[in-house]
Amino acid sequence: MSIPFLIALSLIILVFLLARRRWKSTAGRKLRRPPGPPGLPFFGNVLEYDPSNLHLRLAKLSDKYGPLMSMTLVGKPVIVISSARVAKEALKHNDLAFSSRPSFTCSSKLTYNNRDITFSPYSEYWREMRKMVVLRLFTLKQVNSFRPAREEEVARMVKEISRQANAQQPVNINETAMSLSSSMICRFALGKRYDEEGGSEKRRFDRLLHQLQELSLQIFIGDYFPWLGWIDKLCGRTSRLEKGFKDLDLVYEELIEEHLSPNRPESMNGDILDLLIQLREDPSSSVQIDWDHVKGVLVSFARRRWRFEGSYWSKFPKKGMPELSARRALPASSG
Repeated sequence: MSIPFLIALSLIILVFLLARRRWKSTAGRKLRRPPGPPGLPFFGNVLEYDPSNLHLRLAKLSDKYGPLMSMTLVGKPVIVISSARVAKEALKHNDLAFSSRPSFTCSSKLTYNNRDITFSPYSEYWREMRKMVVLRLFTLKQVNSFRPAREEEVARMVKEISRQANAQQPVNINETAMSLSSSMICRFALGKRYDEEGGSEKRRFDRLLHQLQELSLQIFIGDYFPWLGWIDKLCGRTSRLEKGFKDLDLVYEELIEEHLSPNRPESMNGDILDLLIQLREDPSSSVQIDWDHVKGVLVSFARRRWRFEGSYWSKFPKKGMPELSARRALPASSG
């Protein structure tokens, strides 16, 4: 027999033995699951998912298998609820069991191992951190203190649109909205405007946000097929994630050093990062946080910017309104 045939036969036997061992180890502790459509080995019910009409496909399956249906998505069990009564039972009476979000490679890395509030698993830390954010970061007094900054940023935007309209220049609504969003988030969270730091600093900040947005939209094969995680390394996704994380961490280190400096500008007093530093240095705090926790919470503010950018134009239908697409390129004075 040839060597390639022996290698292939050995691999087949090895896979069979591993699958048999795994089946034996889980057979004794396998829990009863709700009824659902049968799936393919390893892939599960991937073929049942139709992204264009997912709700219709799931509704048709629920008519056959019931309001509580189980499916398998590439090895991960999924429960589909299709009635208000069952949803109330799951989300109200068993809320704690469904409170945590799944952990993914990209979100876990960029949030310093899920140290933010959005992706942190439900735990004592999450409860205390959420309480501190509500009671100390986003109080009514704190929100009102940002009002002058909000009014100033909106006034700057209106002034810029007026200038372009008087000059008969087209107004890029998308860019204008992004600039307003970035300026507000930077002033509230970091106490500074990056467009006042010079062109290179603004380009660096925008480039970092675009880089993080692209990373957050990437699908890592290892999240769904753990044994195929090497494909992410081979395709360069892992290295791009590591580079993006290092760039993000470097920016946060610089911002923290600026806030710790005794010669920092007055605009940094009372911003979100300043309050987080105060929480870190407060020995009476209900939960002790380190610098990674501070950086993880800041990621939530950066995510709001790129989430806004990605969803802004999705509010407008792309079909049936050609006049809207045409108006995007018109000067402001023509509307």
